[in-house]
Amino acid sequence: MPNENEDLTIYIVVVNHEEQYSIWPADRELPPGWKAEGFKGLKAECLNHIKEVWTDMRPLSLRKAMGDS
Repeated sequence: MPNENEDLTIYIVVVNHEEQYSIWPADRELPPGWKAEGFKGLKAECLNHIKEVWTDMRPLSLRKAMGDS
């Protein structure tokens, strides 16, 4: 039986134009500037996914300016 304080919300992993990641409740409309990345699950699952795929925290514009795109 789930703990009454346990977050059972299903989230999606989202990414913006700078290739920065976040999570968003799956049942809500995405905020402007964000798109679904394709992964969906509980909060901890989504955060683990982000930890695996977001290996360079620098925004895309900075990586391009540094020649690392």
